[in-house]
Amino acid sequence: MTYVDGFVCAVPAANKEAYRKHAADALPLFKEFGATRMVECWGDDVPDGKVTDFKGSVKAEEGEVVVFSWMEYPDKATRDAAGEKMMSDPRMAAMGASMPFDGKRMIYGGFEPIVDQDLGGAMGYADGYLVPVPHGNREAYRVIAEKAAEVFKDHGATRVVEAWGHDLPDGKVTDYKMAVQAKDDENTVFSWVEWPSKQARDDGWKKVMEDARMKTPPADMPFDGQRMIYGGFSPIVDA
Repeated sequence: MTYVDGFVCAVPAANKEAYRKHAADALPLFKEFGATRMVECWGDDVPDGKVTDFKGSVKAEEGEVVVFSWMEYPDKATRDAAGEKMMSDPRMAAMGASMPFDGKRMIYGGFEPIVDQDLGGAMGYADGYLVPVPHGNREAYRVIAEKAAEVFKDHGATRVVEAWGHDLPDGKVTDYKMAVQAKDDENTVFSWVEWPSKQARDDGWKKVMEDARMKTPPADMPFDGQRMIYGGFSPIVDA
């Protein structure tokens, strides 16, 4: 089964090209270590929330942009082996010494996909989500997410992934639990929807919102939507 490492970080807007180059330069190493895909997405439509939002999740400061990114591996064993190699490889240490962002506020963790519907095709835009879900509602969440994925695909999305938190370390400054204000009995889901372009996403969302299949009463939702984090992102690295 595939495995995903998910990341959220805050990058100074002025460092966009430096960040893109930093990520692109690291790509050959991650592939060498076993990653099958690396995606870095620059915040484009990241709204402020009343309870939680992407900016708050990484304590973004004035002039910083939220980056939503993920790494895909063929399985958890490959991901774990890659992590060990990263920790011991001097090339990674050298790259870590010159990061164009504050790594202390970066959120990271490992996730197990429970929904992965893929029509294929190049990605031109992505919607990213972080969702607090009670551990006991995992299957209920998977069922409703599977149905929603069909709606997104019917209206132009090319891939929908819902990944269940599996290896989420506690952080001193930021982490996935703090991001969604997760309670003791809740987990965090890392999710994204891929679109061919931003225009396709904007057009598709209008149809999704009007689709009767998305009219689920709040009481029937297996998670607290008020603490769900969401935003739109433009890919700057996808290989």
